[in-house]
Amino acid sequence: MSPRNTSQLVIKGEALPLPRDYQRFLQLGSRRAPQTLYVHERGYRSATINTDALGMRYSYLAGKRYSLAERGGAARVNLLVGGSSAMGIGASSDEHTVASYLSALTGEVWLTLAGCGLSATQELLLYLTHQHRLGQVGHVVVLSGLNTVAQETLGELLAASPDPHKAHAYQALLNRFNEGVQHSEQPRRESLWQRLTHAFSAPQPEPWSALDALAPADKRLARAADCIGRTLCQWERLLANSHTTFTFILQPLLPWCREQVPAGEQGMLQGLEQQPSNFDRLLGSTFDRQLHPAFFRRIKGHAEPVPCYDMNGMLSSSLVFGEHLFVDRLHFNDRGNNALAKVITAKLGLAQDKQALRNVAPIKQL
Repeated sequence: MSPRNTSQLVIKGEALPLPRDYQRFLQLGSRRAPQTLYVHERGYRSATINTDALGMRYSYLAGKRYSLAERGGAARVNLLVGGSSAMGIGASSDEHTVASYLSALTGEVWLTLAGCGLSATQELLLYLTHQHRLGQVGHVVVLSGLNTVAQETLGELLAASPDPHKAHAYQALLNRFNEGVQHSEQPRRESLWQRLTHAFSAPQPEPWSALDALAPADKRLARAADCIGRTLCQWERLLANSHTTFTFILQPLLPWCREQVPAGEQGMLQGLEQQPSNFDRLLGSTFDRQLHPAFFRRIKGHAEPVPCYDMNGMLSSSLVFGEHLFVDRLHFNDRGNNALAKVITAKLGLAQDKQALRNVAPIKQL
């Protein structure tokens, strides 16, 4: 990775965990069009992250790139579905996302069908929107869960007050919500007219002031788990008559999966405490490690018979678990993405697919 890529933004003496390419990408992607499922910037190009004509990130297999819009003639593809962690926000390049590592480990094409901020319902809608483009699908792995908690919290904020000014503030927050993004750009100096307008207008409410009035964290987690479980059942019914295997994996959150934090991640956490992201503000009360097991059990109970696994427990099986894997509480560096892919491959027996392909006798031409 070039030196330009590895540079970090520094605000008030604190280094932000995500490099400039990701900051710009996430901020450009905050625009939402009405009646259109939120997708990322189409045809985005950088040394770190690139997207196709549909806004989907590329993955790599044997040096060749693949995406939803550029399947490259692959007869069969596999899908990694989810939010920003599944998309690989934090990876040094497209070659180092979870989908790219899964491709390398299994010898099959894994496409990234993911978008920052998407809830469980929106993930399913994204699949339905593009189902006609996919052809034969071997495996669908949903690596997700936390966006639905955030969206439940945002929905509660929107419904919390009839005050139109507060509702407007919450809606503005929803429109610019992205997991992990730091608002790094310094605000522009206001004109005299803008300063006068603000001086005589009613003060704008602080969106975070209502967080204390929200339902307890366990109640919000329960609502999110119900939504995720129902959606997983919809996936199961949708894929029931196909030859596609379907699996849900609850994505890891640093406070849920670590009892001891490696030195490389401690400084990052200190920086986030001083300058939390919107995602951290929304989910802060759910970071309690004791809340997580009930959340997963509730998802699994609702989703029966869908195979459900919890990466917060499984990740500790990785040989590199004690090393620096997280770039913030939600996203991973290259080593972390590789660890996730290896754990998924081992848990689901996906490496056997690669071995089976090697053992298949060649087809004789008639």
